Amino acid sequence: MGKKVLICDDEAYILEAVQYVVRRSGFEPLLAQNGEEALTITRKEKPDMIILDIIMPKINGFDVCRQLKSDPVTRKIYIAMLTARGYESDSLTSQQCGADEFITKPFSPQKLQQRLYEILGNN
Repeated sequence: MGKKVLICDDEAYILEAVQYVVRRSGFEPLLAQNGEEALTITRKEKPDMIILDIIMPKINGFDVCRQLKSDPVTRKIYIAMLTARGYESDSLTSQQCGADEFITKPFSPQKLQQRLYEILGNN
């Protein structure tokens, strides 16, 4: 089985768009629509990378990131925060939570695919 990428966003069109890029890049997409689902799926599936929205229902992306990065089992998973809010404070908070990368929406599908290859390898 190929490498897994968990996409966590509460907006269906973002899930669909990112899922398309992940699948086209040769990786297996996993989907979560809130922070609680993201934690459950991560602990069960152990994805190789997580693309995580900041503003989400139940548990926000910052708290999800903090929990995963403080757990020895999940701390090495690459986490890219994805947000429509390009605030410097969000970028700083992402770093403080342990996120590996900060991506703003709208994103370029080509650049996202290139980052997937750089991070996970070219299947």
